[in-house]
Amino acid sequence: MMERELALEFVRVTEAAAMAAGRWMGRGDKEAADKAAVDAMRAVFDTISIDGTVVIGEGEMDEAPMLYIGERLGLKVPPEVDVAVDPLEGTNLVAKGLPNSISVVAIAPRGCLLHAPDMYMDKIAVGPRAAGRINLDAPVKDNLAAIADALNKDIRDLVVVILERDRHKELIRQVKEAGARLKLISDGDVAPAVATAIAQGGPDVLMGIGGAPEGVLAAAALKCLGGEMQARLAPETEEEVERCRKMGIEDCNKILTMDDLVKSDDVIFAATGITDGDFLKGVRYYGQQVHTYSVVMRAKTGTVRFIEAIHNLSKKPHYTLR
Repeated sequence: MMERELALEFVRVTEAAAMAAGRWMGRGDKEAADKAAVDAMRAVFDTISIDGTVVIGEGEMDEAPMLYIGERLGLKVPPEVDVAVDPLEGTNLVAKGLPNSISVVAIAPRGCLLHAPDMYMDKIAVGPRAAGRINLDAPVKDNLAAIADALNKDIRDLVVVILERDRHKELIRQVKEAGARLKLISDGDVAPAVATAIAQGGPDVLMGIGGAPEGVLAAAALKCLGGEMQARLAPETEEEVERCRKMGIEDCNKILTMDDLVKSDDVIFAATGITDGDFLKGVRYYGQQVHTYSVVMRAKTGTVRFIEAIHNLSKKPHYTLR
């Protein structure tokens, strides 16, 4: 079991990544922003008393110099944990200075996070009031009717978040036909998924196909918040189908429930805003001071903490802000 004190340690990780990446906001260089976040996150992880293994990271070992899948993190002491990271969720958002980019981590006991390969995943995500009312295989209008009933709203009052992609043209048409409102996003579906469960006046449901690693990260947060996600891997090639089998998923059409995505309630989720978003402000820089806005949650206790921090750069942090 993870000690509650570790929750604040993981916030230090996302704070560092957010502060490093935030310097690149609007500068059009998503690779530089991502590298800055990865380097800062890695440096802080090296100071934490865990024996962590990255199960969702920046790629395979030969593709990523740091935070690659299978890499060990921390001081190599108990507890043994799975680590899912996205140092910069929404690289394009930061590059263009757009909302809802975050730095995020999820931690659970070894073997408890789905080792999702880097492929597409079909998802539907809602907050706690609509948990138990969704079905990934149900028609769009039926899901929207069930969510509206759970939230005591008319369908026309619902807000549905969908990534703006050609593959979603039919989904978008059906949402419009049902009468719900739409929020189309260009990138980054972790923050909107979490916002369904935590943001006042935020979206009511996230639908559509996005990244599988991002799905597991969002599911970890929703587990802490009492929300729900249903998902299905969406491999596009035979090679990706084979990767599913190696994960132990013989039937790629299987609906993945919350307990498939995150197998334990001993999970911690932490995120820090990089640009302003639905439930977190972005990083603010004031000379030698930097202000960050974070959230950290534990599923075991249901505790959600919002943390506003002031960082004094003259104290020589373990990471670099360029």
